[in-house]
Amino acid sequence: MSLQDKYKSVLDLGQELEVRDGFVEERDGQLRIGGYAKDQYHKNLLWDEIKRISGGVIPTDLMADIKVDNTDYYHKHTVEKGDSLSKIAKHYYGKANQYMHIFNANTDILKDPNLIYPGQELTIPFPPEA
Repeated sequence: MSLQDKYKSVLDLGQELEVRDGFVEERDGQLRIGGYAKDQYHKNLLWDEIKRISGGVIPTDLMADIKVDNTDYYHKHTVEKGDSLSKIAKHYYGKANQYMHIFNANTDILKDPNLIYPGQELTIPFPPEA
């Protein structure tokens, strides 16, 4: 199995996430990949997939240089039917009770944390400090 085959799901995810200026090079028993992810959330998704494949250890057969295009926010989220700020916070932060962090970053379009509507684009700020 080639290294590109081993890390195919990472390469596929990079295409799905539209990584800009992506590169893939296999040399000297190591796969070198990189490019520009749209935001930190997308970069984290790529690293999560790398860690999944490598069993949670730092892989020695892969060198990834993933940069981020936008460092002003963590991600942009388009509200879908059934979403709530707590559900969105749970998805991005792992904690539903962080919903006010998202609300406070979007007071230009949100007036009440209990009222969000499908189609609204919310800025997801970087996770709050623990």
